[in-house]
Amino acid sequence: MRSVQLLGKGVVACIDTPNLEPGPGQVLVETRVSAICGSEMKAYRGKGIKKGNSGHEAAGIVAAIGPGVTNLQEGQRVGISAISGCGECSYCAQGKYTWCNDHTYNGNTHAEQFVAQANACHKLPDDVSWDVGVLITGDGFGVPYHTSTKLKNEPVEFVAIFGMGPIGLGNTLIQTHLGRKIIAVDVSVERIELARQLGAVHVINASKTNKVTDAIRQLTNNKGPDVCIEAAGRPETAKQCFQAVRTGGTVVFNGEQGNIELSPSNDFIRRDITALGSWYYHFYQFSEMLKLFRNGLAIDRLITHHFSIEEAAEAFQLMSAGSTGKVILQANTN
Repeated sequence: MRSVQLLGKGVVACIDTPNLEPGPGQVLVETRVSAICGSEMKAYRGKGIKKGNSGHEAAGIVAAIGPGVTNLQEGQRVGISAISGCGECSYCAQGKYTWCNDHTYNGNTHAEQFVAQANACHKLPDDVSWDVGVLITGDGFGVPYHTSTKLKNEPVEFVAIFGMGPIGLGNTLIQTHLGRKIIAVDVSVERIELARQLGAVHVINASKTNKVTDAIRQLTNNKGPDVCIEAAGRPETAKQCFQAVRTGGTVVFNGEQGNIELSPSNDFIRRDITALGSWYYHFYQFSEMLKLFRNGLAIDRLITHHFSIEEAAEAFQLMSAGSTGKVILQANTN
């Protein structure tokens, strides 16, 4: 089968690899679409991946079933969660796989086939396209939706989102749908325009000002946004979130990053600030996202580009340039 390989330093190849077989509790999926995640850029720009690839958002058709699998059948359309639980703990019983102490990761999805845990597969109804399916079972819409469920400091009028990559754009889409006023911050002209199209009422090009937080304050009558979402994964934008958010507001971390220095007194205590993280989505939330789609939310607007799996090098290069929304690789299109 054909599979994407990240060789490092911005080099991507599409190579022949052996066909796969599902093990106990697993299924083999014939890929229809996989989505490139911003988190893959680290391996793409850096050392690459020696074995397999960084893909972890995909949808396709069940081609084979491993021993012990009873909830799926060959020929079914499925989308996968990147995280699957042990299936035995109390968190798994609630569909909260990311909280399971023994959760596992489903990856290597940029290929004509991939193997996934059966309990990580969502059955996709016929009215759900492959594009929508990969977004509501993967990070693209899953992370922004999960984030939206964790904001409890109602009412929320203004939300500032730092970073208009796919996750930031997804946050723009869902928060606009919830009736909030979005302030979109990025350095990419293309992504700022995408944010406008998805409903942002204000945009700030951070490459043209060194006073981002002042600009945000001015847009909110000097009060600050009720919520600031860090979706860029950068220390400077994390600090700006705390500087910009209103007293009593909430800062959300979506972007993965290393250590940053924060002051318990200045950043939290004296301004009553709440900070929280939001990682992937809960498995049970698929039905809620499906309902939003069926009620008219055009989730597939997050996708800006499609490429064949053989064009993966071009797809990764474009994603790395920071000018796209969600980028899709298509396989087995015949």
